[in-house]
Amino acid sequence: MDIKKGKVAILLSGRGSNFEAIYNNSLKKDSNFQIEIVVSDKKKARGLELAEKFGIENHYIPPRKFETREHYEKHLIQLFEQKNIGLICLAGFMRIITGILIAGFRNRIMNIHPSLLPAFPGLNAQGQAIGYGAKISGCTVHFVDEGMDTGPIILQKDIKVMDNDDEDSLSIRILKEEHILYSKAIQLYFDQKLKIEGRKVTILP
Repeated sequence: MDIKKGKVAILLSGRGSNFEAIYNNSLKKDSNFQIEIVVSDKKKARGLELAEKFGIENHYIPPRKFETREHYEKHLIQLFEQKNIGLICLAGFMRIITGILIAGFRNRIMNIHPSLLPAFPGLNAQGQAIGYGAKISGCTVHFVDEGMDTGPIILQKDIKVMDNDDEDSLSIRILKEEHILYSKAIQLYFDQKLKIEGRKVTILP
């Protein structure tokens, strides 16, 4: 008997590394989710090429086509609602999400960040960690809210910063963990095991 899987929408701007990992994990026998659609704001994003290769519906939707950012996000909401999307996953989407999309999918938008939030939010988190002399870094999956990497934290994985690390070497090790952690969070979401109370996310047994 087929098990109905949760539908995921991917928003990306570049190479689609996390998208590819999520897709591969969605093919596993015990997976409870599938990628329904991929949208990019960049025409030449490798992630779109991957989606085409995987046979997943994909769209290049340029924000400049719309009068305002709000109109752009309302268009995304309409598209995702038509597809019965249960969860939006940001996978290297290099645009700030506004309250329009967040309100339309409150606690149904996830992102992954290459640091142990709230440490080192924003761009170049790995470089920030190296520059600060941090001994521990890692990655965080969180729900998206109106702030910059400030949404409720779902899962985190710590990574030791080695004495000989530079930004590139640390980024590579963190990325490997991202590819595991993100899908784990998606799985928990569609298993209805994430309880959100204010800023706190509890993982139910």
